[in-house]
Amino acid sequence: MDEIKLLKLNQLHDFANHPFKVEENTELCELMRSIETEGVLVPLLARPNPGGDGYELISGHRRKAACAWARITDVPVVVRDLDDNQAVIAMVDSNLQREHIKPSEKAFAYKMKLVAMNRQGQRTDTTSVQAEPKSNHPIRSNELLAKQVGESVAQIKRYVRLTNLIPKILDMVDDERIAFTIAVELSYLTEEEQFELYAVMDLEQCTPSLSQANRMKRMSQSGKLDMDMMYEVLGEEKPNQREQIKINADSLSKYFPPDYTPKQKVELIEQLVKDWHEQQTITPVRKGRGR
Repeated sequence: MDEIKLLKLNQLHDFANHPFKVEENTELCELMRSIETEGVLVPLLARPNPGGDGYELISGHRRKAACAWARITDVPVVVRDLDDNQAVIAMVDSNLQREHIKPSEKAFAYKMKLVAMNRQGQRTDTTSVQAEPKSNHPIRSNELLAKQVGESVAQIKRYVRLTNLIPKILDMVDDERIAFTIAVELSYLTEEEQFELYAVMDLEQCTPSLSQANRMKRMSQSGKLDMDMMYEVLGEEKPNQREQIKINADSLSKYFPPDYTPKQKVELIEQLVKDWHEQQTITPVRKGRGR
């Protein structure tokens, strides 16, 4: 049976490899003010520390940080006896309820929970959701996780791929400087290639497009990717970098034959502009020649 204890903050040790970041931001400041006014309304969750010293915090890292910020030393804690797999599942499930979760946090959380579920023999327990009914076709761990979090199995796999990124590139994903789909492609590069790519991106102040990332992935798999190729690929003009001129089609439609296709219209406009340009390069005839 769960037991609620009033514990000192210094008795609570952060969960090993906790993937969710605690940042000193506006949300944490608001939580601190709420705790100063109302106290800790929801007890933290911990288990006896496997290392033997105090307790390992499973849920409530932000509340712990807010209490430390508010100089509150004693907090209510639900102490529960959990094995390593149960503790991981409880830690992930409690934190996935947060409103704002970064891609890196989801990536490592999904990976940790999948490992724990596999160790449990693809079972669930009372710390997460009710166990699935037995059947002749047991649900795979990634399928069960996808069902629990409302993601597709393919999307779960994509998130887990992000754990192969080096920290500097993963930070760029969290900061939305690299799109999720592009990051998945880059995760197939070797660690050394990723460090080289980060150096190139930093020097050139640019990031790859999805097609460029896919090409570098294929080059890496064939052993042909080096820094020179990275410079060459990233130096290419991206479609969204090209200057575009938009013309309202209705304003020009009266000048084209009724049966002209959009392609024919574009070709005609290009030809007319080309003719005009060539005409401008011809030396004009001087006016007022002598008689």
